Amino acid sequence: MPRIINPDLCVSCGSCAGVCPVGAITEGEASYVINAEECIDCGACEGTCPSEAITEA
Repeated sequence: MPRIINPDLCVSCGSCAGVCPVGAITEGEASYVINAEECIDCGACEGTCPSEAITEA
């Protein structure tokens, strides 16, 4: 199951986008977002998020 980013917790630092091996994370209007179709659920992004905004969907 792909990961999701809670927009209420995301601080828009971009650390998650830099570690995504498939480029599934992009900057949205209010926060970063994960494309569920591209996400391979590796979890690399979850460990780098300083605000713990990334969780399993």
